[in-house]
Formats: sequence, structure tokens, C-alpha cells
Amino acid sequence: MDRMTSPTVSVVVVAYNSAAWLPRCLAPILAQADDVDGLEVFVVNNASPDMSAEIVRKDFPTVRVIDSRQNVGFGAGCNLALAEASGRTLVMVNPDCEIRPGTLRAFADHFQSHPTSGAAGGRLTYGDGSFQDAAFRFPSLAQVFLDVWPLNWRLTQSSLNGRYPRAHDATAFPCDFVLGALMAVRREAYLATGGFDPAYFMYVEEVDWCRRLGTQGWEVWHLPGAVATHHAGQSTRTLAGRMFVELHRSRLRYYRRYWSPPAVAAARAITWVGCWTRARRARRDGGPDADALIRACHEVMRMVAPGGNPTDHRADA
Repeated sequence: MDRMTSPTVSVVVVAYNSAAWLPRCLAPILAQADDVDGLEVFVVNNASPDMSAEIVRKDFPTVRVIDSRQNVGFGAGCNLALAEASGRTLVMVNPDCEIRPGTLRAFADHFQSHPTSGAAGGRLTYGDGSFQDAAFRFPSLAQVFLDVWPLNWRLTQSSLNGRYPRAHDATAFPCDFVLGALMAVRREAYLATGGFDPAYFMYVEEVDWCRRLGTQGWEVWHLPGAVATHHAGQSTRTLAGRMFVELHRSRLRYYRRYWSPPAVAAARAITWVGCWTRARRARRDGGPDADALIRACHEVMRMVAPGGNPTDHRADA
């Protein structure tokens, strides 16, 4: 398909145990086909053990399903579809997201009017309608500290913890990175940077990609006209312990790539203490998930200890 006949927008959804959510995700996407000059939609079936692929093929025949023989993670899953996509605007949507009318048009219009913008994210709310942070500053050592010791809400919702003023949510503004749950990328920026780094199995992959976009001169924007309800973590809820490990594995990979050795050492130490404290609390309080959490904390502690490596102790996914 040549550029003159390419669709304006390609949408990518990576599914893992998402059968219950895919209809709610795909229906509002397909309903916006008339808003753009051509729409193609991909669902990557990330070796899902449920009926995700079958539901899409039966109920949404215009959606192209790409089957992966193994769960390759979010970023690598997206890359499978991005390699096939031909849209000028490439939009990643989590399966537990329901985009609002006008979202795809908002992304396409933004890239047309902002030639230096390489990526953009939208406004997000949780399922109950409450505010969800969607645009952030790049991680810092202060954020590592506040993740372990939140102290008070004024600090956790401040720029010290990577947050932009909540009042900015209703305005368009350039930011460091946007949440991958609803993220659009200009085709030229994708081709220049190669998509997500597949080394991140889950989490932080959008932070890394936005950082690489910035080093090549592309801007990242938050857009108020692109809106979605994000039900957050539905696919990974039953794998909480494994995802806890993957979160810290990805964070450590990011720190080692972009931070100085002393900052990485400090982040490792803070994370180790935080996991030790969390495991001790879980052992004291008990509960149905206590054993899984304790095991996950111990795995992260081994990973961040001196000599530990984010590629060690890979969580089975």
C-alpha cells in the first residue's frame, strides 16, 4: 500500500487474557472509522490462554489478528503489529481502555499541525471516572524514594514525583513521556526510532521510547482531545507477583541505561530496602496474596543487590 492510499490511522491492541475487555475496547475504535481517512486495526494475541483471538475473529471481522506463539510482552507485541501497519498515525490502545469519540481524529490532527511532534498521549480516567495521571516527567532518584516512602500526597502529586499540575490535564502541552495505555506515534518518528525496545517485557517501555524520541529531536505532547477510560491492570491482575517483578526489572534496566553509576547504586539500595520492608509487612499481616508478594519481593531484592542483573531470574509469563 503506497503512501497516497495509506490509512490515516493504524490502531494496535495487544491482548493477553483480555477476552472480557476486547469488545468494549474495539467497538469505540471501529466507531471512529468515519472520522479519519482510512482506519486499520490490529489485535496482537500474545499467546493468550483465553478466547481473545476467537472473539475478535468472530465479532470484529475487519480487525486483523496477529498470533504470537509466546507472550513476548507489551512492547514486542506492539512491534509485531507496527511492522505491518501502514497508517500515518500509529495508535497504541490497551485492551482495558475505552476511547471516547474524536480521539483518533485528535491524534491525526495533532500530528498534521505539529510537525515536530513525534508522539502524543491522551487524557485518562479510571473506571469510576476519577482522574488518572497520563503525562509525566522522566524518572528521577526522588521518584524512587517516594515510591518506597510516599510521605504525603503533596509530594507524591508534585513535580518531585514526576507529576505535572493537574490543571494542565485540560490543555495541550509538551511533556517528557506519556502513558502507553493510550499513545500515538507519528509514522516518521516510528521509522526513525524503531518502535518499542523489546528488552522491556512489561512497563517502562513507553518511557524509554519517549526518551529516544527526544534525543532525535521529536517532541512528546499531552492532548486533551484524546480521551479514554482506562480500567487499569485488568490483564495482569491475576499475575500481580510476576508483574511486580517485571516492573522493577524494567525500572532497573532503564536506570542502568540512562543514569550515572552512583545514581543506579542509590536506586538499587532504596529499592532493596523498600522490598525488604514490604516483605516484612506482608509476613506480619498475612492475607491470601502474602506468600506470592514475599516471593516477588525476595526476587527483586536479589535482582537489585550488588551484582544483580535485570535479565536474571526472569519471571515466567
